[in-house]
Amino acid sequence: MTEAARITARIALLTFLVSSMLAAGLSLRPRAILAPLRDVRLVLAAIALNFVVAPVFAVLLTLVIPLERPHAIGLLLLGGAAGAPFLPKLAESAGGDVGFAVALMILLTVGTTFFMPLVLPLLIPGLQAGPWSIARPLVVFILTPLAIGMLLQSLVPVFCAAYQPALAKLGNISALVLIALLVVLHFYDLLGVVGSGALAVGAVFIAGLGLAGYLLGGSREEIRGVLGLGTGARNVGAALVPASQSFSDPRVVIMLVACTIVMLIVLVPTARWLRRKAR
Repeated sequence: MTEAARITARIALLTFLVSSMLAAGLSLRPRAILAPLRDVRLVLAAIALNFVVAPVFAVLLTLVIPLERPHAIGLLLLGGAAGAPFLPKLAESAGGDVGFAVALMILLTVGTTFFMPLVLPLLIPGLQAGPWSIARPLVVFILTPLAIGMLLQSLVPVFCAAYQPALAKLGNISALVLIALLVVLHFYDLLGVVGSGALAVGAVFIAGLGLAGYLLGGSREEIRGVLGLGTGARNVGAALVPASQSFSDPRVVIMLVACTIVMLIVLVPTARWLRRKAR
């Protein structure tokens, strides 16, 4: 029973990654992505926040606050994983610029695919995985479906309009199944995370990044809110790939699951507050 649940969890993870990225690609045209990214200052701020500030902040938190090594590794993985697939939905809930949210998600997803293989071995001493072994699943399950979806959008937009909602729904369902299975499989380990203080560290990490993104997002409320949410919302799916393939200790994955729950607790109310503030 347990082994069947583990296999189902792996299938749910791959289904979530491929379907959500393919659905994102099917809804995008290259011109629609490039238009919101013409603001060079904003693009540089997003890159610096997600690929400099976030990993450095994660390292500092693990140095200042003593965590168990698997929990620290989970936080470091989140520090290098940007571009959460649910960012456009968060932006819509916040009344922000959804076009910029989509463009930002694509920019950060592509950046994560290149950043994690190069930097993770430096951030996590003793990581038994080379750059290509980390990059390969990210390219196969994240970047490739995204590129295929965008290509199909350019060639057969009618097909994309018909099937994109179903793929997006499949991604949402598989994400819920994955989280539920991981909670059931590692329930007692999850309780250990609650008692260790790692959840509090995760909350500080996510809230701190969200605040930094908001403050550096410029003067337009609909843009700064999206940058704040996009910086705080980490790409848990991308972090789960090396977590499940390069580490035998299940507590690394459990830390990611726990931080996913914290992320929703922090960012969903924040999105609602941003909508009220905009009004």
